[in-house]
Amino acid sequence: MQQPFIRGLILGTLLLSGSALAHFQTLIPSTDIVERPDQRELQLDLRFTHPMSQGPAMEMAEPERFGVLTDTGPEDLLPSLEPYQVDGQRAFRSRYAIRRPGDHLFYLQPAPYWEPAEGVMIVHYTKVLVDAYAGEPGWEQAVGFPVEIEPLVAPYGLWQGNLFTGVVRKNGQPVPFARVEVEWLNDGSLPPPPDPLVTQQLRADANGTFSYSMPFAGWWGFAALIEADRPLPGPDGQPVGVEEGGVIWVQAHPLPVRP
Repeated sequence: MQQPFIRGLILGTLLLSGSALAHFQTLIPSTDIVERPDQRELQLDLRFTHPMSQGPAMEMAEPERFGVLTDTGPEDLLPSLEPYQVDGQRAFRSRYAIRRPGDHLFYLQPAPYWEPAEGVMIVHYTKVLVDAYAGEPGWEQAVGFPVEIEPLVAPYGLWQGNLFTGVVRKNGQPVPFARVEVEWLNDGSLPPPPDPLVTQQLRADANGTFSYSMPFAGWWGFAALIEADRPLPGPDGQPVGVEEGGVIWVQAHPLPVRP
């Protein structure tokens, strides 16, 4: 007779603890720098999760947009998506063959996600840059998302300890004092730390600019979070608020071992 109560207590605890964790949409390529032909076949992983805590993952619906932007223009990659399971929830994978030198800006607009603990819909517009064969740089280009982080340093080829700087933009305009959350994509080498160390909290300045020094190697996610101007229908059809996130992923490379 006590088992349902115990299960409910455990579930409630997980929901409460999970609601304190930041949601991040990931878009992680197998490498951010393509130097050799054997690296040209990129694998990209898309999941909605809590990166530093290694989950749990949330269910992803079919994305609304997924593509790559190069100097030849945008290319729709939605047909390349393959669903798979993470923590029993749907995520997606994709493969992409690099065909030419230059920067490749991969971007994702996921379907809105209903977060019952917060009573909002969440849409994280996500991007990541891959440099191919040191071709003509194009990392300054924007996707044109409603909320987007404009990098002020090349978002690839960075060492651990480097300072990443960006500008939060909404409809192309800087957002003064925007809130930015930062998490490391835990590769399993670090036990999840206390909550304040899981999600780093930043505030942009009056020009929407923020900076963060990445202390160790790996993938880092930066999410600029803004309340949308218009609501979306919730599960019951009634309008609810929308958290729009502009997310960019940056890899910090380990420092070489010096003799």
